Amino acid sequence: MLHLSGYNVSLDDLKQFRQWGSITPGHPEVTHTDGVEATTGPLGQGIAMAVGMAMAEAHLSAKYNRENYSIVNHYTYALCGDGDLMEGVSQEAASMAGHMKLNKLIVLYDSNDISLDGPTSKAFTENVGQRFEAYGWEHLLVQDGNNLDEIYQAIESAQHSDKPTLIEVKTVIGYGSVNEGTSKVHGSPLGIDDTKNVKTFYGVDTAESFYVSKEVRSHFIEQIVCEGQRAEKNWQILFDSYQEVYPELATQYKKAFSNELPDTWAENLPTYSTGTSAASRVTSKEVIQVLSKNIPTFWGGSADLSASNNTMVSEESDFTPENYAGRNIWFGVREFAMAAAMNGIQLHGGTKVYGGTFFVFVDYLRAAVRLSALQKLPVTYVLTHDSVAVGEDGPTHEPVEQLASLRCMPDVQVIRPADGNETVAAWKVAVSSKDKPTVLVLSRQNLPVIEDTDRLATEGVAKGGYVISKQKGKFPEGILIATGSEVNLAISAQKRLLESGKDVSVVSLPSFDLFEQQNEAYKESVLPTAILKRVSIEMAASFGWERYVGLQGKIISIDRFGASAPGDIVIEKYGFTVENIVNTYNLF
Repeated sequence: MLHLSGYNVSLDDLKQFRQWGSITPGHPEVTHTDGVEATTGPLGQGIAMAVGMAMAEAHLSAKYNRENYSIVNHYTYALCGDGDLMEGVSQEAASMAGHMKLNKLIVLYDSNDISLDGPTSKAFTENVGQRFEAYGWEHLLVQDGNNLDEIYQAIESAQHSDKPTLIEVKTVIGYGSVNEGTSKVHGSPLGIDDTKNVKTFYGVDTAESFYVSKEVRSHFIEQIVCEGQRAEKNWQILFDSYQEVYPELATQYKKAFSNELPDTWAENLPTYSTGTSAASRVTSKEVIQVLSKNIPTFWGGSADLSASNNTMVSEESDFTPENYAGRNIWFGVREFAMAAAMNGIQLHGGTKVYGGTFFVFVDYLRAAVRLSALQKLPVTYVLTHDSVAVGEDGPTHEPVEQLASLRCMPDVQVIRPADGNETVAAWKVAVSSKDKPTVLVLSRQNLPVIEDTDRLATEGVAKGGYVISKQKGKFPEGILIATGSEVNLAISAQKRLLESGKDVSVVSLPSFDLFEQQNEAYKESVLPTAILKRVSIEMAASFGWERYVGLQGKIISIDRFGASAPGDIVIEKYGFTVENIVNTYNLF
C-alpha cells in the first residue's frame, strides 16, 4: 500500500521484507519506514494510539479553527483484528473514547474469527458490537468484506455519527488459499504452490513476482497520490489565508508542529532556597503551572490520581466533549491506555503531553513506555510516590524494582530528582526533549532544598550526575552516590564521616541515562576512577549500581519488597539512616 501510494518504499524494499538493514521490518516502525504513522506491533496499542490521535485532533480543532478556517479537520482511522480487541489496553482505550465522544474516530475491525491458536471461539465469544455500544460507540456491521460498496457506505455513515464508530467487517482469512479460514495462514508464508493458487484465484499472472499492473498503479496514482496532492494544495491555500487573518495562532501552530517551543517557555520557573522543604511531586506541580502558562500547547493529566500526582493545572479547564479546548485530561483508572494514548497524541503532533500515576503502577503501562522510546516520542511520565517512604499503603504500593527495570529500557530518560531545584531541572530536560520520553520519579515525602542546587542543578541534572557536596580537601578519599530523597541523607552522612577525619564527596546521580551520554572527561570529574571507596544509597533494587561503585564498592539498597508502617519507620528499618551509611563506609 505504501509503495503504491507514492511513499519511498520501492519494490526492491519489499523484496527485503524482514531482512537486516531493510526499511521493511516484520512489524511497521514509524521512525523506520516512510509513510508509517505508528509502531503498532504489540496488539491493542494501535487502537489506543488512534484514540490519542483523535483526542489531539479534537483538541487542536477547538484551539485553532475559526469561522471559515477549519485548519485541523480530519478523521482518524484504525484497522484492527480480533486479537487487538481481546487486549485489555484496547478495552481501556475504547471506554475512554466513548466517554469523550470522539466521533471522528473510525475503527475498521477485521472480524475473521481466527487467531493464532485457531478459531476465536476457543477464547473469545462475547458480542463485540454490543460491548462497544456499551462503551458509547456506534457499531456497524459489514457482512461481506469483499463488498467495497458496503464498506464505503459504512464509512460514510460513520463520518456522520456523533460517536466513535466500530465498523465490523466480516472476512475470511487467507481468502483464496487452500488454508483459507484457518489459523495456518495467520502467521506463516503461503508457500510456492499455494501462492500460485491464490494468484490464479484473483486472476493475477502466476509467472510474475513483485508485479503491479499498470491499471492498478494508475488507479492508486489518481485516487491516492493526485487526490492527496490536491487536498494538500487546497489546505495550504487555506492556511496561507489563515496566517494573514490570525498571524499569532498560525505562528504558534507552525512552531508546535515543528516540535519547537516558545522562546519564553522556561521563564518564571521557580527557584527554591535552602531552608525550605517540599515533596518533589509538589514542586513538580508548581513547575507544571508555569509551563502551562508559557507553552500554550502543553497539556496532560493523570490516571485518576491527580490530587496525588499533582498533575492538574488550576487555571485551565478540562478536556471534555463540551470543551475539547480544555487542557486537563481525566484519563480515569486506565494507566495503559493513558500512556498509549499519549503516544498517539505525540504522534499526531502539535502538542506536548504528560501523564501521571503512582510509580509502582508503571508496570501497568510499561509496554507503552517501550513504544514511546521505540517511536522516539518526547512524552513525559510523572510518576510519584517513588519508594518505600510511601509507608502505610505497604508493599503493593511501594516501588522497589521499577527504577532498575526502567533504566534497562533503551532511549528512556529516567530522572529521580533530589529536591525542588533538581525537579525544575528535570522538567527542563523533559520539555526540551525532541526524541526521547522522560520518566520523572518523584517523592511523596518532603525533600529539604540542598545547598547550591539553585545554581548547580540545571546543568548537573541535564548531565545526569554531578558533585553536589564537595570534600574539604583537594581530593576525596571516598564517594557517596545517591539519588532522590537519599541525597540529603548522604550529605548528612558526609558530615558525620568528616567528624572522624574521613573526607568524602557526595554525588547526586538523578539519571543514569543522561550521565552515560557524557564524555569520559566529565564522568571522570564526577566519579574519579582512582577513588575506589564508593557507597551508593538508593531506596530501590541494587541492580545496576555495580557500574558506579565497582567490585570493591558497597550498595545500600532494597532487594526485597516493602512493608506497611509509617514511612519514616520503614525507611529506618530498611537501613536508610546516617548511622548505617557511616557504618557501611567504615567497612572499607
